[in-house]
Amino acid sequence: MQHWARRLEQEIDGVMRIFGGVQQLREIYKDNRNLFEVQENEPQKLVEKVAGDIESLLDRKVQALKRLADAAENFQKAHRWQDNIKEEDILYYDAKADAELDDPESEDVERGSKASTLRLDFVEDSNFKNKVNYSYTAVQIPTDIYKGSTVILNELNWTEALENVFIENRRQDPTLLWQVFGSATGVTRYYPATPWRAPKKIDLYDVRRRPWYIQGASSPKDMVIIVDVSGSVSGLTLKLMKTSVCEMLDTLSDDDYVNVASFNEKAQPVSCFTHLVQANVRNKKVFKEAVQGMVAKGTTGYKAGFEYAFDQLQNSNITRANCNKMIMMFTDGGEDRVQDVFEKYNWPNRTVRVFTFSVGQHNYDVTPLQWMACANKGYYFEIPSIGAIRINTQEYLDVLGRPMVLAGKEAKQVQWTNVYEDALGLGLVVTGTLPVFNLTQDGPGEKKNQLILGVMGIDVALNDIKRLTPNYTLGANGYVFAIDLNGYVLLHPNLKPQTTNFREPVTLDFLDAELEDENKEEIRRSMIDGNKGHKQIRTLVKSLDERYVDEVMRNYTWVPIRSTNYSLGLVLPPYSTFYLQANLSDQILQVKYFEFLLPSSFESEGHVFIAPREYCKDLNASDNNTEFLKNFIELMEKVTPDSKQCNNFLLHNLILDTGITQQLVERVWRDQDLNTYSLLAVFAATDGGITRVFPNKAADDWTENPEPFNASFYRRSLDNHGYVFKPPHQDALLRPLELENDTVGILVSTAVELSLGGRTLRPAVVGVKLDLEAWAEKFKVLASNRTHQDQPQKQCGPSSHCEMDCEVNNEDLLCVLIDDGGFLVLSNQNHQWDQVGRFFSEVDANLMLALYNNSFYTRKESYDYQAACAPQPPGNLGAAPRGVFVPTIADFLNLAWWTSAAAWSLFQQLLYGLIYHSWFQADPAEAEGNPEARESSCVMKQTQYYFGSVNASYNAIIDCGNCSRLFHAQRLTNTNLLFVVAEKPLCSQCEGGRLLQKETHSDGPEQCELVQRPRYRRGPHICFDYNATEDTSDCGRGASFPPSLGVLVSLQLLLLLGLPPRPQPQVHAHASRRV
Repeated sequence: MQHWARRLEQEIDGVMRIFGGVQQLREIYKDNRNLFEVQENEPQKLVEKVAGDIESLLDRKVQALKRLADAAENFQKAHRWQDNIKEEDILYYDAKADAELDDPESEDVERGSKASTLRLDFVEDSNFKNKVNYSYTAVQIPTDIYKGSTVILNELNWTEALENVFIENRRQDPTLLWQVFGSATGVTRYYPATPWRAPKKIDLYDVRRRPWYIQGASSPKDMVIIVDVSGSVSGLTLKLMKTSVCEMLDTLSDDDYVNVASFNEKAQPVSCFTHLVQANVRNKKVFKEAVQGMVAKGTTGYKAGFEYAFDQLQNSNITRANCNKMIMMFTDGGEDRVQDVFEKYNWPNRTVRVFTFSVGQHNYDVTPLQWMACANKGYYFEIPSIGAIRINTQEYLDVLGRPMVLAGKEAKQVQWTNVYEDALGLGLVVTGTLPVFNLTQDGPGEKKNQLILGVMGIDVALNDIKRLTPNYTLGANGYVFAIDLNGYVLLHPNLKPQTTNFREPVTLDFLDAELEDENKEEIRRSMIDGNKGHKQIRTLVKSLDERYVDEVMRNYTWVPIRSTNYSLGLVLPPYSTFYLQANLSDQILQVKYFEFLLPSSFESEGHVFIAPREYCKDLNASDNNTEFLKNFIELMEKVTPDSKQCNNFLLHNLILDTGITQQLVERVWRDQDLNTYSLLAVFAATDGGITRVFPNKAADDWTENPEPFNASFYRRSLDNHGYVFKPPHQDALLRPLELENDTVGILVSTAVELSLGGRTLRPAVVGVKLDLEAWAEKFKVLASNRTHQDQPQKQCGPSSHCEMDCEVNNEDLLCVLIDDGGFLVLSNQNHQWDQVGRFFSEVDANLMLALYNNSFYTRKESYDYQAACAPQPPGNLGAAPRGVFVPTIADFLNLAWWTSAAAWSLFQQLLYGLIYHSWFQADPAEAEGNPEARESSCVMKQTQYYFGSVNASYNAIIDCGNCSRLFHAQRLTNTNLLFVVAEKPLCSQCEGGRLLQKETHSDGPEQCELVQRPRYRRGPHICFDYNATEDTSDCGRGASFPPSLGVLVSLQLLLLLGLPPRPQPQVHAHASRRV
C-alpha cells in the first residue's frame, strides 16, 4: 500500500509541477519586479488608524445628537399646552397615511380627518435605500394610540420645530442617516420623511419598545417578575398574565438581568433558571416558553412571592446589572400588604422598586396593591384586558427615568446600541441615543419636573463603518472586527444574519462568530475591558462553504475605540503581513495588459473572470460576471486607471495581474496538451481579483466565485501547504452527479509563495481541474500492480504469487481517496463515482466510523445562531385563536352575564382581536413591518471533520464478529488526502453508527447549563437609579375608562349583527406631561 501511496503522490506532484506552473509564476513575478512594490501591513498602526476613523465618524453623530436633544428640551419648555387643540390645527406628514388611505376600513378614512395630513413627493435615495423628502419630517403613531387625543396633538405641535434642526444637522453633515425623536407618548418623528413600511398584518411598531429607545430611556435593570398563580387566577386572567409577562420581557435588553417566578402558598421559578440571568434573546425565549406552562391552584401568598424576589435581588454571587432593582408583581388582587417583608428587606432605603399589576376584571379591593407600589417607589397599573397590556408593561420606564432626569447634565451621555435591523430598510445599524428631559417646573413651588420626554437617536449603517476598514490589502483571510461590552460583534465577516426580528437586536457573540477556544476568550475579555493587545495564536477556522475546518496561525491585534463602548480588532495570517501594490506608470503597458481582459483574447489566452469590486464610482454592478466585465470595459474606455473617481490601488493591481496570468498562459499552459493528463482545465487566481481559466471552453463549467477572496478553494489553499483537493459539492438529499460530457471535475489547487528581499507573501493560487471519470480509472491503475495504464492486468489466482490490488480485486477491495473534511474524492468502485463529493459516512458508514474512532479524523461541533428556517405550522388547527375565553351557551342565556365585567372584558378582547388578528399568536416579524418574512430565525448545529493526530500508515480491524473488516489507511504527503484500502463488508452485521456531517436544526446548547457559566461581559459605565429629590407621590392609577351600559349594549348588538365596530383607542399619559 505504501508503494501505491508513493505512486499517487508522485503522479499528483508531477501533474501540478507541469501544469500548475507554481515555479514559473514565481519567476514571472520576479521578472516583473519593477511593476510593483511590496507593502507592509503594520497591525498596531492599522487598528489605531481605523479606530480613530470610526471614532471621528461617530463623534460627528454625537454632536448632531446633542444639538437635537438641547433643541427639543428648549422647544418643549417654551411650548404652551392647549386643552382645546384640534386635529385640523396641526399640519404634519403622517407616515402611515398612504397605507391607511388604501385601506377603506381605516378609522381615519371613516372619520375623514385627513385634512391635517400633508401629501409629499419623494425621490429615490440610495443612501437610505428608500424614497425620501428632505424638506419635511414624518410622523409615525402606534396603531393603538388615538391620533386625535389632546396629549398627542400637543406632542405633534411642539415637536414640529425639530424639523429645522434635523435639516440643519444634515447640512452640516450630509452623511447623516435617519434622525429620530422617539417620544414617551409613543409618537415618532423622523427625518427625512419617507412613507412607513406597511406590514402584512397590523402595524405593532411602538418606538418605546425598540432596543435603542429602551437603552436610552433608563439605566440597566435587575428585575424579578413574580406571578400570582393561586386558584382565583384562572381562564382569561391567567392568559392575560402570561401575555403580560412576555410583553414585559420584551422591554428588557442585553444590559438587563431578570428572573421569573410563580407563587401561591410557595414561590418557585417558572424555568430552570434559579437566579437572575442576562435578558438576552435565548434566555427570554426560555422564560416565554416556561410561562405558558403556569397552572393556577392553591391560595394567594404574597409573602412567599416577595421573599423569593428579594432573595434573588440580594444574591451577590452572580453576574447582574447592579443598577436599577425592581420587582414586578402580576396578580388578580388580594388583601395582604406584606409590610413586614418590606420592613425586613427594603426599608428604610427602598433600594428596590415595586411595581404592581392588577390583571383582569374583578371586584377585589386594589388599595393594598396601590399601597405596595407607593410605599416602595414604584407604580400601580391595571390590565383589565388585552388592549391594556402593551401600554402598561412599558410605562414603568418613565419611573426608572426619574433619577436620570433629576441628574440633569450628568445623565446626558450618548450611548451606542447593539446591532439591530432598521425598521425603515437601512439594514443593520447601530444607533447613538441621548435622553431628552422635561425642563419645565411643576406648580408654583417650581418643583423640578422628573419626566423623560423621550429619546433622540441617530442611525449609523454598519456598511458605513465597514468602509473605513481596509479590506483588499489584508488578503483573503485577513479581516477587521469590533465588539461591544457584551462581547457581541459590531463588525465581523461572519456577521450575516439570514433573517432578522424587528423586536430584537442582532446579538452574535464573538465566540460564536468564530470557533471558540481559550485564546479567543482571553482576547475577548481584554477587548471588553478596553485594553490594547497583540497575540499570535494557533486556532481553528471554518472554510467559507462551512464544509471544512483548518488549523491555522493568526495574529490578533486590538485597541479600544475611544468615546464608545466598542473595541476594534485586526486578524492577519502571517503570510498577509506583506502585500503587492502595482505601479503601472507605463501607459503603453497598461493598454497592453488591458487588452487581455477583452473577450476577443479569451480563445487564445483563456477566459478571465474579474472580481466584482468597486473599482470606480460609476461602475455598474452586476451579479453576472460577463455583464460586469462588459460594464468595466465600457467604463475603462472613458476613464484611465489613474482617474480620481476610481480606486487606483484596485485598478492597477487588477491590470497587473491580468498581464502576469497571461504570461503564465504563454510560458506554460498554451503549449501543453491537457488531455494527456486528463485535465479539464488549468487556472490561476490572484489577490488582485483575476481568475484566469484555460482553455476558454472550460469557463462554461466554472462554478467558483469570481471574487477570489470569496472562493473556498482560494482561501483554503492559502492556509494549507501542498495540494488542496476540492471535490464537487454534493448534498445527501440531492441526486448523484451526472457524469455526462466529461464536465464533472475535481479542483486541485496550491498557493504561490513569493520571497522577495526576505519578505514572504502569497499573492496567487494556481491549480488544475481533473476529469473525474478519467482520474478514477487512473487511480485504479496507480493503486495496482501494473506499472502503467497500457500494461495488461495481472490476474491473481490461487496458483499465482501476487498481491491483491485495487484494480483487479475491486470486487473484494474498496480503495478510496478521502479529503481532510471526510468527503469522497476518488474510488475504485465504478458505482461510487457519482457519489464523489459526498461525506464518506453516506457512502460507507462503517468504514468512516472506524477512521474516526482510530483518530484519523477529529470532529468539531458548533452552532450557527444566524440561520433561517421555514416557519413551523401552528400546533392549534381549530378555528378559534388560542387563549381566547369562549363563553358557554348558559352564559349567553344568562342576562346577568351580559352586564358583567367578564362580558366587557370578552368584547374588548374580541374587538382588539379584529385589529390584532390574534394577539396571543401574532408573528412579530409579520406584525412589525417585515412583509417579506417567510422564514424565522433559528439555530443550526454544524459538524465538521478534520485530520486528527495519526499521520503515518495504519492498519486496523473493524471487529464485527464473523464479519470483521481489515483496513489500511495512509495520508498522502503534501496533499489533503487520506488513502484508504479496506475489505468490502461481507454482511450487514458490520453496519454500526453513522457519523453525521449535515447541518441539522437544533435548540442550541442547553441554556440552563450555559447560565451557570456566563461569558464575561461589562455593563454600561453609568448608572442612574437613585436621586434624593425624587418625588414618588405619583405612584398609581387605573388604566381603563369604565364603560357605560349604553355603549356596552350597542357594541354587543353590532357584534351579533356581524357589523364589527372600530374600537376607540385610548392614550394613557401622565397628566403631568402638560406644560
